Amino acid sequence: MGKITGFLEYERTDAAKRPPELRILDHRELELPISAEALRQEGARCMDCGIPFCNTGCPLGNLIPDWNHASYEGREADASALLHATNGFPEVTGRVCPAPCEAACVLGIGAEPVGIKLIERTIADRAWEAGLVVPRPPRRATGRRVAVVGSGPAGLSAAQQLRRAGHEVTVFERADRLGGLLTYGIPDFKLEKRVVQRRVELMRAEGVRFETGVEVGRDLDAVALRERFHAVVLAIGARVPRDLEVPGRELAGVHFAMDYLEQENRRVAGDAVPEGAAILAGGKHVIVIGGGDTGSDCIGTAHRQGARSVTNLELLPRPPDERSPTTPWPSWPLQYRESSSHEEGGQREFSILTERLEGKGGAVTSLHAVRVRLVGGRPERMPGTELVIPAELVLLAMGFVRPERAGLLEQLGVALDARGNARVDRRTRMTSVPGVFAAGDCQRGQSLVVWALADGRSAAREADRWLMGETELP
Repeated sequence: MGKITGFLEYERTDAAKRPPELRILDHRELELPISAEALRQEGARCMDCGIPFCNTGCPLGNLIPDWNHASYEGREADASALLHATNGFPEVTGRVCPAPCEAACVLGIGAEPVGIKLIERTIADRAWEAGLVVPRPPRRATGRRVAVVGSGPAGLSAAQQLRRAGHEVTVFERADRLGGLLTYGIPDFKLEKRVVQRRVELMRAEGVRFETGVEVGRDLDAVALRERFHAVVLAIGARVPRDLEVPGRELAGVHFAMDYLEQENRRVAGDAVPEGAAILAGGKHVIVIGGGDTGSDCIGTAHRQGARSVTNLELLPRPPDERSPTTPWPSWPLQYRESSSHEEGGQREFSILTERLEGKGGAVTSLHAVRVRLVGGRPERMPGTELVIPAELVLLAMGFVRPERAGLLEQLGVALDARGNARVDRRTRMTSVPGVFAAGDCQRGQSLVVWALADGRSAAREADRWLMGETELP
């Protein structure tokens, strides 16, 4: 807990943001740091609640009341140690996690919950600034070699833990840069890539090896991989996107969201994008289909590219302004939210079903839709509500359905579940192939960064147990 009466004395503190009209002019992070006193005051709001449901709300089981209390008392080194005890990437989750811990905060039952995410980010950033985050090479070498396929949050989390257990760890990444969706999915205005690269360099200093530009299953045969390593952890994500099966889908100007976001992240990083392949929103009517985080990221990116208009379409009804009774505390609430990208402009439309796209000269010019209502959980057209929206760039951000099967999964012979994900034993985290483990979206399905980090740690612990007969990994 923080101060005994802190939750009665102080209102919640949120990080200030750069004004929308200024922040859309660049790709720098939009939230501003808070003062030491503001951090202390927010930490003081943590109650002596008896059972800290925030711990269970967090997939990582973070020691939230403990580092809240350390922040209140100004013990930065202790706060950092407590934070890093359960999370190897707090500077990432402190920026991009939706904070299910806050949804489970006991104070949130009758007031604004503790700003756990803000405290987490501030502790992490100050720890880096103070030189408290240093390499932690293993105390001993086990002689075991482990391959981690994929360098997204699940892969990095698994590699970090496996190396600290003393194994020789090599991470294979098919892209030219490390980080997976942290690098090529999430925009810089939410997560500057220096934050990711800084942690990667720390892992290098701990002895983790990285090989980029290597697609296992194509550039490196999966059988050869098994021969080189004692164990393998699959962290390849769920990269197959959900498509929009309507007339006009083939028109130019209709793209998957991740193709758009990756290209812009490369552009921000200084890469040259071939002119003929450029996906740009500048001066165009942009429609983003899908109301999740990926759709929000597309909206913010379109604003920064100078879109003429941005319209966000969502099939589901508009959520209620307050927590829905169908999602009582401490569950994640069904509730209307506005992201930083929504604050920057554009129009949001709910209960909209896209029926077809029309174009001219092979390029999309309009989207035809109709309003719907849910009947038995399925959308039903509402006659007389048809609408036509100008569209020169349509971005599909409707989620992802499964990992790619061709190549690695097929060569390994990994069994799949009913949804097409890698099937794992929930206790051992092992796939149907002995010595091959899976973590993150490739076995869970599309989910959050914090779940990927937690899965990576779990897979590392069980891989270490399988290799050594026991494990000391948390």
